[in-house]
Amino acid sequence: MIRVTLDGQAVETMAEERLIDLLLRRDAQVPHVCYHPQLGEIQACDTCMVEVNGELVRACATPVVADMKVETKSARADAAQREAFDRVLKNHLLYCTVCDNNNGNCTVHNTTKMLAVEHQNIPFEPKPYEVDSTNPFYRYDPSQCVLCARCVEACQNVEVNETLSIDWSSPNPRVLWDGGKAIGESSCVSCGHCVTVCPCNALMEKSMLGKAGFLSGMPKTALDGMIDVIKGIEPDIGYGAILELSEAESAMRKSRIRKTKTVCTYCGVGCSFDVWTKDRHILKIAPEKGPANGISTCIKGKFGWDFVNSPERLTKPLIREGETFREASWDEALDLVARRFSEIKAKDGPDALSFISSSKCTNEESYLMQKLARAVIGTNNMDNCSRYCQAPATMGLFRTVGFGGDSGSIEDIENAGLVLIIGSNTAESHPVLATRVKQAHKLRGQKLVVADIRKHEMAERADLFIQPKPGTDLIWLCAVTRYIWDEGLAKTDFLKQWVNGFDEYEKSLDPFTLEFAAERTGLSIETLKQLAHMITESSGVCVLWAMGVTQHTMGSDTSTAISNLLLVTGNYMRTGTGAYPLRGHNNVQGASDHGAMPNFLTGYQSVDDPEVRARFEAAWKVKLPTVKGLDNHEMINAVHDGKLKAMYMFGEETSVVDSNANHVRGGLSKLEFFVVQDIFFSDTCRFADVVLPASPSLEKEGTFTSTERRVQRLYQVLEPMEGSRPDWRIIQDVANRLGAGWNYGHPSEIYREIAALTPMFAGVTYERLEGYKSLQWPVAEDGTDQPLLYTKEFAFPDGKARLHPIHLSMPSDPVNEEFDLHLNNGRMLEHFHEGAMTYRSAGIREKVPDTFVEVSPELAEERGIQSGTWVQLISRYGKVRVRALVTERVKGKELYMPMNSSESPVNLLTSSHTDEATHTPAYKESSVKMNVLAEKGESPLPRVNSRFGHPTPQLSVEIEKKWKRPDYHMPGNGAAQSKVETIWEKIKWPSQSR
Repeated sequence: MIRVTLDGQAVETMAEERLIDLLLRRDAQVPHVCYHPQLGEIQACDTCMVEVNGELVRACATPVVADMKVETKSARADAAQREAFDRVLKNHLLYCTVCDNNNGNCTVHNTTKMLAVEHQNIPFEPKPYEVDSTNPFYRYDPSQCVLCARCVEACQNVEVNETLSIDWSSPNPRVLWDGGKAIGESSCVSCGHCVTVCPCNALMEKSMLGKAGFLSGMPKTALDGMIDVIKGIEPDIGYGAILELSEAESAMRKSRIRKTKTVCTYCGVGCSFDVWTKDRHILKIAPEKGPANGISTCIKGKFGWDFVNSPERLTKPLIREGETFREASWDEALDLVARRFSEIKAKDGPDALSFISSSKCTNEESYLMQKLARAVIGTNNMDNCSRYCQAPATMGLFRTVGFGGDSGSIEDIENAGLVLIIGSNTAESHPVLATRVKQAHKLRGQKLVVADIRKHEMAERADLFIQPKPGTDLIWLCAVTRYIWDEGLAKTDFLKQWVNGFDEYEKSLDPFTLEFAAERTGLSIETLKQLAHMITESSGVCVLWAMGVTQHTMGSDTSTAISNLLLVTGNYMRTGTGAYPLRGHNNVQGASDHGAMPNFLTGYQSVDDPEVRARFEAAWKVKLPTVKGLDNHEMINAVHDGKLKAMYMFGEETSVVDSNANHVRGGLSKLEFFVVQDIFFSDTCRFADVVLPASPSLEKEGTFTSTERRVQRLYQVLEPMEGSRPDWRIIQDVANRLGAGWNYGHPSEIYREIAALTPMFAGVTYERLEGYKSLQWPVAEDGTDQPLLYTKEFAFPDGKARLHPIHLSMPSDPVNEEFDLHLNNGRMLEHFHEGAMTYRSAGIREKVPDTFVEVSPELAEERGIQSGTWVQLISRYGKVRVRALVTERVKGKELYMPMNSSESPVNLLTSSHTDEATHTPAYKESSVKMNVLAEKGESPLPRVNSRFGHPTPQLSVEIEKKWKRPDYHMPGNGAAQSKVETIWEKIKWPSQSR
């Protein structure tokens, strides 16, 4: 702590803090247009000028030092601030009363008010450019742009898509996309960062335009006329009176615009933000305070919410009659469900029924579903979609370190010296988390290694990109670990103190020589050695992995090998280290955490542990089943075998997302009674006997748990669409018709029960999760959580980790002479899974209208394929017809097909082979043959997709180029100033953005 003098008052503060942050924390009235705490100093607006020890400086770029004397109200500071803001207003026409951005948070408006500006010395000058509305989600108005460069900084160094720039040498500077392309034809990924940080109305969501204000929806000619009137009277009455009118209109908006915090319903990063609504219309998504994301979003989280108000929403229960469905009342549908469940239980026993929870729904809903299965029906046949993706990663961590979750937070990943990404297309599957890796790599020297069979964005950015043969990650991981061990590079002190199991593990590494690995993986010995030395020479290593690892027959063993490598190199127990299996769905972590598994109750308490069962039995006042139930994979086989008769599923599209879809669909069609609960009539609904209309996340309350183990509250944004109900209410209705006698009035009551039964969540309460507060499990009863695991010990009784022996295994479904192509599959940026939600966004559909299969240029040339050529892919299990996209992202005889289709789902081609330990399907082990069809079509990826853009990377907004313009001088120093020294040349203080 140091002491400074602020406007004559002694103040204690932290050394090296930005002066602007100190001033804002103390509510000093210092203007700042370009500064944003999550962007760092940009120095484009000059409005935060203050005097420090008699010298005018920008407060955003000045660090606090001891004995500093700061004057914010001096005549010189005031004059400099006003001169700077006058330049800002030269670029912006004030028409706040009829502006959709007049919502109390417009920085330009608020600064005009703060400085009590009555008239401009420099008149407004429109820029000679048209408004750009070519992006489906937002528009850019150059003539309203104040050139603060916030959007550029956000794009270059927060999102790190590197699309936006400003040509400061232009006679009329403006923000540029790809150096001057139309937005819709650029590399813009529609993440929304630029719109979120814009301090005025230059960048606006189209969903806001004409909707937010009382007058802003008028025809343009009328609006222009009103603006002309206002500007005409401004010289006589000044801005003060005009601003009073706009402030009154802004206050009126509060009566009809609601701002409600929610948590994103797409991937597992756990982004949270405010949803602005007017009636049921979603005006915009406003991120700022989320602990995982801050100002960041991706295209789906920012703009992918049209599905909520889709006219295709289910609003009435449906009951099958022959091959069709009829509408029914809730009472009739629920009575039928209860009657058929009771009949089947009485006839065939409780284990003839099964239950599948949703990774898209809340923790409380998964808890109730497993309670319904166990306490009401009496079966452990309970699962969720973690079976399809992340169960092997959880298994690998259970074996080695004890907890089945990420070692730390996204912040800990940022702190790593080296990030190793294996089998994860992070920039598209977990976009916001990827931005933090891209930032650290670009700005702070973090090393990046990517191992994948496909060349995606993170591979392009990597310091080292390796492309092993499909299904061989286990081999090269073990070979690198053995090399580290053999060469004396292991962290032996760490191993002796914290790890058990050396001898058996060391023996298991015998087959994994560098020579063997080179032969099997296709990687050179030199590359393997290089990787080993990069790992051992790093200050800390975080490994990120996803379905490219887990969806193999050896998925659990490969995940185990990752954790073994981290243990051998001492990369646990501190920030910047650890294992990070990236969870794919918004609440796939939470569904498993809260008991939606065949072998675990809440908090991974085993169903075969008598003490655990006794605690739950006492609370629930029932006897519980004692043996592990069926998982998703086993359920389908049990249906085919005639053992499983009924299924209750909510929020899952099993007929499309489970592997070997023909086999799965055949099983679903054999069920005697099948209940599906969803927001749309999905492909899976076709097999149902009863379909129940549920509510999406914006229409309910509850909690989600992200990939960081972060538990967050979501608040109800909208009333449930008429006729639909939140899942927790439906499950309770079903349970009560079966005699349960539940009486939950709010999800908080459900969580109180969870916390009382689960040591891992003992301290989780809705009060501790209020607003943007969050907790990362395990959470002690006093509310203490663990953002970083294993800081004191590992999660085993003796506190030590365990090296787990590995055994060699090879992929199933290999290519051969007939099925000569390897088919990979996975996610893409714009769509989520099969697209049930995202295809209902017209803007996303414009970017990616359909699925496709990626074909390498060499294979395309060999077989006469162009982008748009229709091909038929045939595997041992099924076939699909799809258009080709020729791209260098794949090579040789590798194909890649995104998941985003329910009409031509890739899982018609995948097998029933699974990971031995968890039964996770081996989605990534598929071989196909390809028939080239005569029919030609347009490219499946239109030119408006960001892939066709050309980013313009730069390290900063390049503000020095502005300062070198002949018409620039620092405010307060006079036009005669010919040379402006940059602040960071005078003070050795690294900014966030450099």
